[in-house]
Amino acid sequence: MEFREHTLDNGLQVVAECNPEAHSTAVGFFVQTGARDESEADAGVSHFLEHMVFKGTPSRTADDVNRQFDEMGAHYNAFTSEEHTVYYAAVLPEHQQASVELLGDILRPSLREEDFDTEKQVIIEEIRMYEDQPPFGADDKCRALHYGKHPLGKSVLGTVQSITDLSVDAMRAYFKRRYSPGNVTLVGAGKIDFDALVKTAEQACGKWTPVESGRETPEAAAHRAFQCVHKDSAALEYVLQLANGPGATDADRYAAKVLATVIGDDSGSRLYWALVDTGLAEHASLSHHDYQGAGLYMTYMSCDAENTEANLARIAEIYTHVEKEGLAAAEVAQAKSKINSRVVLGSERPRGRLFTVGGNWIQRHEYRTVREDLDAVEALTRDDLAAVLARYPLSINTTLAIGPAEKVSAPPAG
Repeated sequence: MEFREHTLDNGLQVVAECNPEAHSTAVGFFVQTGARDESEADAGVSHFLEHMVFKGTPSRTADDVNRQFDEMGAHYNAFTSEEHTVYYAAVLPEHQQASVELLGDILRPSLREEDFDTEKQVIIEEIRMYEDQPPFGADDKCRALHYGKHPLGKSVLGTVQSITDLSVDAMRAYFKRRYSPGNVTLVGAGKIDFDALVKTAEQACGKWTPVESGRETPEAAAHRAFQCVHKDSAALEYVLQLANGPGATDADRYAAKVLATVIGDDSGSRLYWALVDTGLAEHASLSHHDYQGAGLYMTYMSCDAENTEANLARIAEIYTHVEKEGLAAAEVAQAKSKINSRVVLGSERPRGRLFTVGGNWIQRHEYRTVREDLDAVEALTRDDLAAVLARYPLSINTTLAIGPAEKVSAPPAG
């Protein structure tokens, strides 16, 4: 296993974890742009642009793009998040060059106005479906309530109004600014011929013109709020709760993930035994997510409306208790085993390593082996978990309940 890196003259970085024993190759372009980089006027443009990238280039039609990926037998896709837009493909090693050439080509799309107008209706329909399906946009609503004007409070999809008002010229300007080569990293994992990867990148991307790109990464203030949204078409009540946590460059992010596993893993955790195993909730979990400059804990629960207030009180009691009393050695050891197992199993395929290697590089500009991640988790102590709880208490949070309940009272503050 070998990690290699190279930067083209225009600023585009090429990094790869090369494994000669692998039987497949995974490649992806990681663009450092997402909802947090948008203005109110162009909200949702990053996700919209992800769709448009597959609509054709000056040298390929949309049908050409799909056909050529299929001819390679590629597993390919793209996604947009708060911070990144990623285009990737997993292929057999002999298709490394062709897959990078194709991905590189679509990252310079035509952005034709007729395609833009057609896809705009698809995006608007997607937003409406998101609002109509459980949990009815709870994530966007809770993020907006929790973060306010902070960049992480923005919706990845945008709104019907922002997409309706968006012009193709505004998208083109955003593309030019955010898809600058210095804001893009080509990542490889698996059986990679690195010298050939760099050569292909030079041919496919070397003439891209650099444009200055930037990003603000402010910290998020501690926040406490509660809101109930009535949705009479819902069968269950859905609850989302956000609390601040360690960010992407914070060493405590490992402790936060162990903590979340102990308290809110979807099996064998404190929330599971208290709410799901007892039949009081359909689902209850806690997870940790890290971003540049900020992080968060996300509690998610779904239950019958009549159980909502009592379940929120139980969650508050669990969080307050763990903040005061800490965690047992046995449950910490079990959580470490779960995390280590997931890390190893998720890393067995090059496609899994692609997202880990790429994520580490664009968030922290570092390469970490599987062993380094396992060792970081194993080294954690109960005191480390207590320390991260003291810095970021779960009891200070923003809660949103959405569903058939006309009124839900907030639990007592911890």
